[in-house]
Amino acid sequence: MTQSSWEVPLANATETQELGAKMAKMLPPNTVILLGGELGAGKTTYVQGLGKGLGITTPIVSPTFTLINEYLEGEIPLYHLDLYRLETPSAIEQLFPETYWEGKEVKPGITAIEWSERLPYFPKHYVQVELLKTETSRQAQIKWHLSIAPPK
Repeated sequence: MTQSSWEVPLANATETQELGAKMAKMLPPNTVILLGGELGAGKTTYVQGLGKGLGITTPIVSPTFTLINEYLEGEIPLYHLDLYRLETPSAIEQLFPETYWEGKEVKPGITAIEWSERLPYFPKHYVQVELLKTETSRQAQIKWHLSIAPPK
């Protein structure tokens, strides 16, 4: 398995969205993005950028209460999961997140999972995006966990 990582400074929410949009344009269907970061770090903002990069015009909002939002209108679908309210592994398992990342029962797309550290199991290949913020700066730490090299 190839593992590569990058750190990207982010000045504001616009740059966070731009990062998501740029990544969306180079990611193939069945890509899983595991998002981490504290409340307010920019996870949903990043997913909004993914949507923009895929040509999705529907407003992208956090699925904190719906748990899963599906956006099917873009170049490829975007599946946005939020595990924040789920406290047990069994509750997460009942969502069947692998349905989205395997692309067998749904059209293959990009699956973005907020609060992914709560997953009881991970996909075989994924991109981990950790959004960090301090009082003076923001950055994204991106780690590729793939069987092939990440895009350049």
